[in-house]
Amino acid sequence: MGDLLLVRHGETEWSVTGQHTGLTDLPLTGRGEAQAKSLAPLLSGRTFAVALTSPLRRAARTAELAGLTGAVPDPDLHEWDYGGYEGVTTQEIRRTRPDWQLWTDGVPPGTHGRPGESPAEVGARADRVLSRIGGALAGGDVVLVAHGHFLRVLTARRLGLPPADGRLFQLATGAVGRLSTEHGRPVVAEWNLRS
Repeated sequence: MGDLLLVRHGETEWSVTGQHTGLTDLPLTGRGEAQAKSLAPLLSGRTFAVALTSPLRRAARTAELAGLTGAVPDPDLHEWDYGGYEGVTTQEIRRTRPDWQLWTDGVPPGTHGRPGESPAEVGARADRVLSRIGGALAGGDVVLVAHGHFLRVLTARRLGLPPADGRLFQLATGAVGRLSTEHGRPVVAEWNLRS
């Protein structure tokens, strides 16, 4: 059984300010580009059976700068659709909803065709990705380049946990997590790796 490497894209302006960045297609900052380039040593020397990236440019650019050639965009790897909370910080949300938690409460609908997603809906996307890469993992390593909250949900699902347990796996910008197996069961082998 191969390893599943999870790469969070480099820094963007909104990741610096703490704004929820779902489907808004922001570029990397200069620091984000440097973070992406610094990932190359962590990924080199591995042959990937499958390399997938979110269709959003911050993830695709991270894959490119990290030296992942031939990474294929997968529409299910996009970030959580934050609906009405797109571009809003947690601090701003809690001014009117003091007990709000993304992981249990989800988000309200937004405008412009952004209905928002519940934790279960994000979990269903993660399950589809895991199902598609299952055969490849049986024979080699797989790398996914995507977004913080989505990769956290995917990690929870890979470990057999509910989507809301993604809250347990904070993943920094420009960092790598490695999920492996021990005695035939998925485990976290390494987390928040940076060069």
